[in-house]
Amino acid sequence: MFDVGIGEMAVLVVLALVIFGDRLPQVASQAGRMLRQFRQMANSAKADLQEGLGPEFKDFDINDLNPKSFVRKHLLEDDDNDGYLTKNGVFDDEPSYATSPGNGQLAYDERPPFDKEAT
Repeated sequence: MFDVGIGEMAVLVVLALVIFGDRLPQVASQAGRMLRQFRQMANSAKADLQEGLGPEFKDFDINDLNPKSFVRKHLLEDDDNDGYLTKNGVFDDEPSYATSPGNGQLAYDERPPFDKEAT
């Protein structure tokens, strides 16, 4: 997360000792308490959000709203269902006309089915 080497860390420690002096333990404990309170507030807000969404969204993960994870999940990952949907609703690796000759193929002059309500 932070790219801080040993030299930079030593400089930061020396600066903290010079600036805060003997109050450094008190400042560190206050910073720890504040960080703990922020974490508790974030967890309670997350719990309130999940409770408010209801049981339909019990599997909802707040991290899915992060743009990086959203793009990774929906665009970059392979789908489990990369096959073809058969008539009985099962995914198959090959289309149905390839597995059973004559089934699903149109004759040379035959027109494909057309649904006027769909267009």
